[in-house]
Amino acid sequence: MALLPPDHPPVLPEKVGVLLIALGTPDSPNYWDMRRYLKEFLSDQRVIEVNPVFWQILLNVVILTKRPFSSGEAYRSIWDEERDESPLRTITREQSEKLGKTLNERFGDGVIVDYGMRYGNPSTASKIKALQDQGCQRIVIFPLYPQYAAATTGTACDQAFRALMKIRWQPAVRTVPAYYEHPGYIEALANSVRRHLASLDWQPDVLVSSFHGVPKRYLLAGDPYHCQCQKTARLLRESLGWSEEQLQIAFQSLFGKEEWLRPYTVEHVADLAKKGHKNIAIIAPGFSADCVETLEEIQEEIREAFEEAGGEKFAYIPCLNAEQEHIDLLADITTRELSGWVEAIDGLNATAQPGPTLAAVSGGRA
Repeated sequence: MALLPPDHPPVLPEKVGVLLIALGTPDSPNYWDMRRYLKEFLSDQRVIEVNPVFWQILLNVVILTKRPFSSGEAYRSIWDEERDESPLRTITREQSEKLGKTLNERFGDGVIVDYGMRYGNPSTASKIKALQDQGCQRIVIFPLYPQYAAATTGTACDQAFRALMKIRWQPAVRTVPAYYEHPGYIEALANSVRRHLASLDWQPDVLVSSFHGVPKRYLLAGDPYHCQCQKTARLLRESLGWSEEQLQIAFQSLFGKEEWLRPYTVEHVADLAKKGHKNIAIIAPGFSADCVETLEEIQEEIREAFEEAGGEKFAYIPCLNAEQEHIDLLADITTRELSGWVEAIDGLNATAQPGPTLAAVSGGRA
């Protein structure tokens, strides 16, 4: 093998990267950090599909003068003062660390796992560069959304592709598809319901499966999100052996005045209380980690609506977060997407400690 010239950049052993992408978080709940975060989020045309000229005027003149205060209060109520970060960042980091450990146990140190945010920090672009700087010329992009929506999975992939457009020597990439019906995902959800309900000294009349909402016209435009949410709820209901009355679906986090997917969670829980269902629980299967929508919106705003309508007992079942069963699920999905890549890296890096083959890990299934 020819020797490299003295001024040649160092050549790193080739590795495979896995980048988890979550929605994002402000750097602090203070006004200017909230404004910066909201501007990036609400300027995304995947999220707000209206005339961009009209929207930017409304956004900058009206919305961004007021909303940072209310959103900041919501974040402040859940902010981790000791770490000085939101729970979403803490949990996503822990997911990344645990997934990296699990994949290293399967494949050796040829796989590097990291995490980034679609909005805010750490940015998707910075993390793609960091992975490439460590020798990753193959990267799996893993948006942490079980159900596909253009405003979530779609824009996360968009951001990764924008970063690639600025890289001279681009890594090869694969994107992880939605996993709304994955048996391991449904089983993990069902197990979390069983564990949490077993810890209560009462049982709910109804379990509400609350997903983040989107405008109804996104469904009519062909977005599969609504259908995938419905299937997740149905499969969870079947796994638990419950009826449609026992496990119901609703949609939260409305924004603006147009019609969104119905029923709206905040109205639905109030209706349940008025109809005599005084004890309910809520689970949020569309969120892979607890965040402001679950810790503040569900546990404060939605709980308050239920209790004001006459509800008595209310329980929130946490997201799967960094529970080992969830990490194992993410590892199984990632293993599927790594098919062929880990073996290729082992072949290129002859001196590396070889890990197990994909066939060995997945039982012979690609």
